[in-house]
Amino acid sequence: MVMSKKSSNFAPNWLILHIMNKTNNFDPAQDELMIQTEFESLLEDYSKTPHRQKVDLIKETFEFAKQAHAGIRRRSGEPYIMHPLAVAHIVVSEMGLGSTSICAALLHDVVEDTDYTVEDIEQRFGTKIASIVEGLTKISGGVFGEQASMQAENFRKLILTMSEDIRVILIKIADRLHNMRTLEAQPVEKQYKIAGETLYIYAPLAHRLGLFPIKTELENLAFKYEHPETYAQIEQKLQADKNIQMETFEKFAAPVRRKLTGMGYEFTLEARIKSVYSIWKKMQTKNIPFEGVYDLLAVRIVFKPKPDMSEKDQCWMIYSALTQFYKPHPERIRDWISTPKANGYEALHVTLMTQDGEWVEVQIRTERMHEIAERGLAAHWRYKTGFEDETELDKWIRAIQEMLKNPQQDAIDFMDTFKLNLFADEVFVFTPHGEIKVMPLGATALDFAYMLHTDLGEHCIGAKVNHKLEPLSYVLQGGDQVEVLTSHLQTPQPEWLQWATTAKAQECLKRRLRKDGLLPTEPKKKVEKKEYSKWNPLRYLPHSKHVTITDDTIGNEHIIAPCCQPIPGDDVLGYMNEDGAIIIHKRDCPEADALKVKYGRSLYAADWNVTDKHTFPCTISIQGIDKVGMVIEILRVISQEFNLNMGRIDLSAKDGIFEGTMRIFTHNTKEVEDLCAALRKIEEVNEAQRVNHEQN
Repeated sequence: MVMSKKSSNFAPNWLILHIMNKTNNFDPAQDELMIQTEFESLLEDYSKTPHRQKVDLIKETFEFAKQAHAGIRRRSGEPYIMHPLAVAHIVVSEMGLGSTSICAALLHDVVEDTDYTVEDIEQRFGTKIASIVEGLTKISGGVFGEQASMQAENFRKLILTMSEDIRVILIKIADRLHNMRTLEAQPVEKQYKIAGETLYIYAPLAHRLGLFPIKTELENLAFKYEHPETYAQIEQKLQADKNIQMETFEKFAAPVRRKLTGMGYEFTLEARIKSVYSIWKKMQTKNIPFEGVYDLLAVRIVFKPKPDMSEKDQCWMIYSALTQFYKPHPERIRDWISTPKANGYEALHVTLMTQDGEWVEVQIRTERMHEIAERGLAAHWRYKTGFEDETELDKWIRAIQEMLKNPQQDAIDFMDTFKLNLFADEVFVFTPHGEIKVMPLGATALDFAYMLHTDLGEHCIGAKVNHKLEPLSYVLQGGDQVEVLTSHLQTPQPEWLQWATTAKAQECLKRRLRKDGLLPTEPKKKVEKKEYSKWNPLRYLPHSKHVTITDDTIGNEHIIAPCCQPIPGDDVLGYMNEDGAIIIHKRDCPEADALKVKYGRSLYAADWNVTDKHTFPCTISIQGIDKVGMVIEILRVISQEFNLNMGRIDLSAKDGIFEGTMRIFTHNTKEVEDLCAALRKIEEVNEAQRVNHEQN
């Protein structure tokens, strides 16, 4: 065995043990039993996979990793080897990967946290496993390091490893999932950073790779740590409503079961309740309470297709059978079979009206489609024959490789552009010849021209969309038929940059504008270097950065962020700017999301301890039936019942319905909730809610 000492800065074993073993009450026999039980469970799950059984290699890797991490404990107190074991378990059980990925998962922290090197791994376990471990080591410690530019540069490395070997990012997602499952051991401000990073990068990445259950769990866990009270409230309401939802499901499912059985199908029928995070997002987006979210229930049909007919035809046959006793919503049919999503997802989605007058979404899938939907990329490639045309998922991976050939000079801009373009939802548009093209949501006619060919983009003067002339800035809509119009006299202009939203269009455009002298050449920025092999045991020591907002600190040490304008009672965090002031943001503020990702070390846990000395601006939306004196009645509640000042009122009425917003100055969230409840008691008022930050 070759063991290479790395650096003189490496902590001696006695210091590591002193730091990690805060008490001497650990039972070695109990630890060993726990470790062996978890490893045997891993092997059992691996034995159920279709992969070639390389059990001896996995056993050897496990023993090596266990020895390398011997004596080290996680912040939670359990032996450190339990973390690599858990990551390996996720890799095999929830992603369907094989022995190479399992071994790399077991070894993923060895180079970062011990004195073994990549060369040691390669000598013992081969080049492939070593290269994956090396990729994971380069992006260790989360995606981001301590400095903003270093954080973004690590993100670039993350994406680069994705284009070289997709298993690196899959294992990294598994690593993040287990870290989120055990996040309670971290201090609060670090929870915010990790949760924010998860929502900003890892959940969208899991979604893009087709790992839908993992994406949903990452979102829920991140939301749980950012908004624990709101999470608990929604979860409690879901549990209280669960019996009603299941009764609805059983009533809906009974005739479906009889029909599919009569058609000779083997199938499963299951109910899916909307996740806490997705419910909260709908509440925020539509500005509605929990009771206003009506599509909590979805039904999934997974069937074994018959061999004498195409899967697509059988999905539509089942749809036709369902509509014999349930009426479909004509505008809510999603055919992801004829045109699969960019991540390989296939299914037929329909929304049906129950006999009780409730809408229920139904997902119809074959067993193959279901495995791809649950396990994503690994299952998608397992079903490829090798003779198929390039899929949208293949194109997405190729787009990453193209993007990295001409990376933006500013790594932070690269990160934002990547997220904007490669995590975005897609729209399907057509060429004049009927060929389907997939574009990111929000893409323009100019983006479409550059996507087809750089020359088309550079000479584009407009587009005919559905046979109607549209400008370069036209935002593409699903189902558009687009014909690019060009002129040999046309050349790119600097103002085109505001219409180019995709990475390819922006890069091609900037390159041409610099060549023509219309855009200054940006100097290359020096990238800080990091010695990845150094392990700092002090990172495991407990620490907590916390601020309390008081009457005296508001406007001085603590500045209320104008972007989201939090008020006492909101879940908030603090960010220390370059001047040393701490800016107070709502935890779900989009700007705060970016801060969590890029400047995690500058975040502070924050809470309120204020009196009624200060008032804070807040916007309320209101809607109802119009009548004479309606405004006077609303003002009476605000001014007389609650004695609150108003900044503005903007109401309008049309066809007997009024709606609008009111700007008030309040003391806390409880007061706002009570005010909205009082306004809703006015007979003609249908809804009154605080407007979230995205609409302020």
